[in-house]
Amino acid sequence: MATKAAKRHVARVLRALQRDYPDAECALHYETPVQLLVATILSAQCTDQRVNLVTRVLFRKYPTAAHLARVPLSRLEKEIHSTGFFRNKAKNIKACCQKLVEEYDGQVPQNLDDLVQLSGIGRKTANVVLGTGFGIPTGVVVDTHVGRLSRRLGLTDQKDAVKCEHELMGQLPRKEWIIFSHRMIHHGRQVCLARKPKCSTCGMNKFCPRFGVD
Repeated sequence: MATKAAKRHVARVLRALQRDYPDAECALHYETPVQLLVATILSAQCTDQRVNLVTRVLFRKYPTAAHLARVPLSRLEKEIHSTGFFRNKAKNIKACCQKLVEEYDGQVPQNLDDLVQLSGIGRKTANVVLGTGFGIPTGVVVDTHVGRLSRRLGLTDQKDAVKCEHELMGQLPRKEWIIFSHRMIHHGRQVCLARKPKCSTCGMNKFCPRFGVD
């Protein structure tokens, strides 16, 4: 059970994030849930900027699950080569889209259990797709920024992403689960940098415990 002090701290964090990043949204470019799913697979160990460059061309050629399911694997590998780990990503994207076509009429299922059964889709990717693509809050997306900032802010001491997610889910109102991650990612990229956080200009500098900051 969270203490009153812990609840006040979480509330201050949420207010600061809402004030500083009121319009924060997913950095990946997409037009459909299928495209968001593919872009999220490509984003593993790759910057969002690079993914957006690749998908701008990829989705123009292959806009739907049916298109991606039919593209030869070797061609798909070439299309996504610059995102890294391209062989494994291409294999997962093709297999995932084939299953979407065969079992879901080319659409993305709107529940976590079905999503994580697709090739290349783990809990984090499923949370991204359900939250950003459908507005369904099934969890808190914990990427490197969200994990790092949550520890610095004293919201968790967990380094494991799943354990960190469950702690955050227990502290944050469910209605905040989706936007919290977007705002934390923006804050991590713009202010709370990994090596040299800009604490003097941070909107949370008056109450952040700065755990792990020298």
